[in-house]
Amino acid sequence: MVANDPGQPTLSSDAAALAATATIDLDPPECVLAIGAHPDDIEFGAGATLAKWAAAGTVVHHLLCTDGSKGTWDPDTDTAALVARRQDEQRAAARLLSGVNARPEQRGQVIFLGRVDGELDNDLATRTEIVTAIRTLRPDVVITHDPWKRYRLHPDHRNTGQLVCDAIVGARDPHFYKDLGLPHHRPTALMLFEADLPNHAEDVSATLEVKLQALLAHESQFESTMKAAGGDPDLIEAFRKRITDRLAELGAPWNLDYAEVFALMVDL
Repeated sequence: MVANDPGQPTLSSDAAALAATATIDLDPPECVLAIGAHPDDIEFGAGATLAKWAAAGTVVHHLLCTDGSKGTWDPDTDTAALVARRQDEQRAAARLLSGVNARPEQRGQVIFLGRVDGELDNDLATRTEIVTAIRTLRPDVVITHDPWKRYRLHPDHRNTGQLVCDAIVGARDPHFYKDLGLPHHRPTALMLFEADLPNHAEDVSATLEVKLQALLAHESQFESTMKAAGGDPDLIEAFRKRITDRLAELGAPWNLDYAEVFALMVDL
């Protein structure tokens, strides 16, 4: 895999060495907020981890920063229809990750900030909306893109990661955003996916298939992101194999069959 493929990157030699002293498996939190730049980013980066925690009782919330309106190679696409479709796909993926038999109170919110795909900025208005989500939902763990990943081209990924890091500071400190009228909240952990130097792995051997199902809920992305134009069964199987092989490679340094890996920060 290369730097600009979505989701979990191949481990560098430095990252593989770091795995010797890294941690494995947080206790499932009561509440997690996963924040992605586009619909499907959360599933690529942390879908199997979220499914594992949801099965243990965690309430999983999703927040998407952009509308995904540029997520197609067809220049004649009706972008308004694509935005609506991608929201439906994200809700379907979130239901799969939470478990099809989950009770209503176990299902988290799916929040769309609606910024235009490709035009996301680390601005005060967007940061305030993320602070509001953190203070309202009060997650124990926040998961998002690593804004410091080397050689990442897409500005939405970089800016989402930076927005979330800045919003955590704003959400945790009582003198920030006092006009919101919301009590401050300090998450116990921040987990960054797509990290060059991960220091934490989650064993996802039991929920790899759920991750794959959630990814495949994003049917509008078959041609572009998944390289499976038309939903061709052979191309879908090739996509499934790429993701499976990647998570097996990530798990190897931790002696895990399959893993998702993160830069974990706990001193927030």
